[in-house]
Amino acid sequence: MRTIGTQAKGIRLPIIRKGDDLVEIVAKAVVESSRIEGYSLNDKDVLGITEAVVARAQGNYATIDQIASDFAAKYPDGEVGVVFPILSRNRFAMLLEAIARAVSKVYLLLSYPADEVGNPILTWDELDEKGIDPYRHTLTEEEFYRYFGHGAIHPYTGIDYIKYYKELLKDATIIFSNDPRKILNYTSHVLAADIHTRFRTKRLLKKAGAETVYGLDDILTQPVDGSGFHPQYGLLGSNRASENTVKLFPRDGDIFVRNLQQRLKELTGKKLEIMIYGDGAFRDPVSGIWELADPVVAPAYTEGLDGTTSEVKLKYLVDNMQNQDDSIEDSIRDIIRSKENNITGKMISQGTTPRRIADLLGSLCDLVSGSGDKGTPVVLIQGYFDHYAC
Repeated sequence: MRTIGTQAKGIRLPIIRKGDDLVEIVAKAVVESSRIEGYSLNDKDVLGITEAVVARAQGNYATIDQIASDFAAKYPDGEVGVVFPILSRNRFAMLLEAIARAVSKVYLLLSYPADEVGNPILTWDELDEKGIDPYRHTLTEEEFYRYFGHGAIHPYTGIDYIKYYKELLKDATIIFSNDPRKILNYTSHVLAADIHTRFRTKRLLKKAGAETVYGLDDILTQPVDGSGFHPQYGLLGSNRASENTVKLFPRDGDIFVRNLQQRLKELTGKKLEIMIYGDGAFRDPVSGIWELADPVVAPAYTEGLDGTTSEVKLKYLVDNMQNQDDSIEDSIRDIIRSKENNITGKMISQGTTPRRIADLLGSLCDLVSGSGDKGTPVVLIQGYFDHYAC
């Protein structure tokens, strides 16, 4: 039995630029790393590549003006109600600049006390003190200030999002509500700017009589004036690249992961599983902010990473077998080897939530690579599919 289980290694790459052959660069970097650092590559090792370098190599970018052009085409009446945007300088501010260039009037509906991914602007104590129920009460900007005496201030960045977003817009009207239909009191032309709840938001708006309803996933689904695009996610997953451009989510990910898997097979003789990962699906316990501002954790992965985990709870087995005369280790290994493919709901799996394998591995990759200056946009995970009986 091996003495080490799952390991994750950040792999350094050279700086990736538009047009680079990322498949070849990544494959050779991994092989060279294994040679220099003295570890072997194995079948069922997992290699994660961050979506940022995939999109950069593809050149999947768009300027503010290109985004504005698509907004203008979709909202020809010159006004729009933007519903449930996240509070982010990196993720949403530049999109708001594009909206401001495309239309003459913007109504902005912000959720409270936090946005969709947990960025807070109020505390529950403040709401309780003022008798405000965020699921029933809609507040104007004036009412917000009157009740709470301050702007929509993010406690960790110090940004007042009322002031910040109004600086980007032309004479904007800001409303606070958790009911997207409240925007229809101002305009019937609506942009659902939320990420994970966008389908419900669009459905509610259309059923309530909205005349125009698009989501961020409907903008730049095809090239506009030579821009990048994403046919499925549009602007979802985009973030600031420069003062005038945003990087979009990578396209054609399925082709990339298959090609990289094949190239590594040619170089090593091993079949690694490949994935593209973005934000991890985890929530910070202190700030309450959910990391996942991308539409999905893993936009593409090879077929060996499909499905959900199916594991027995080792602690449960030990606690219920510790008084038996036979070797606990041998008994537990026998149970693991003979476990059914799907043990969800059975006692031996209690406490092992059957999450998607790609979401778990993508989150691990994101934690290892980080979003700063580590310089490891590729993560090698080994031993993930091992278990105590291996």
